[in-house]
Amino acid sequence: MSIRVILTLAVVLTAAGQLSAEDGWVKLFDGKTLNGWTQKNGTAKYSVEDGTIRGVTNEGSPNSFLCSNKDYGDFELEFEVKVHDQLNSGCQIRSKTKETESKGKNSKVGRVYGPQVEIEASGSGGAEAGYVYGEATGRGWLTSKEDLKPHKLMKDGEWNHFRIVAKGPHIQTWINGKQVSDLTDEAIYKTHPKGFIGLQVHGIRAGTGPFDVAWRNIRIKEL
Repeated sequence: MSIRVILTLAVVLTAAGQLSAEDGWVKLFDGKTLNGWTQKNGTAKYSVEDGTIRGVTNEGSPNSFLCSNKDYGDFELEFEVKVHDQLNSGCQIRSKTKETESKGKNSKVGRVYGPQVEIEASGSGGAEAGYVYGEATGRGWLTSKEDLKPHKLMKDGEWNHFRIVAKGPHIQTWINGKQVSDLTDEAIYKTHPKGFIGLQVHGIRAGTGPFDVAWRNIRIKEL
């Protein structure tokens, strides 16, 4: 094998054995297994079906998260997602798990917390998909009330393309090529400069469901 070929293989294969493009993009999902991911919190079921990661609700379960084993700081993330029109979901970025107890309903040790990019079907009145929420941070929406305007960029019952760019305290999001969020939050960056990516299956009310959400073509480029 030539030196050139060996060097090329060294560039395109990551430590996790995932294929990386020469332009820096790395696939977080191989389309066949959940290698590189760990479920945290909740009992929702995650599985691989037809080249997608499918998450299905489990009645009585709190929010569930399928989390990347690797942490990321500054990055550009892209994925496609399709969500049931009665299910609220999200994508955690730079997230962590709580290590100590604190006051409040979301105080449990091991609880996933950090910035979350909302995923929600548009419905009749529009949705808040693409805005940034502070999951279990006690802050609620990180996106300001003034900027939190429902929209219909999500195509209900179809695949939707998300793009997320996080660089320092600046977080930007796009859905199907249209920008939704342009957030600068020094406070959340101070506590969450780096962390895992998490695919959320939201808890549901008793007597409802099951509902599902699916992701595919998940890739990331560190900046």
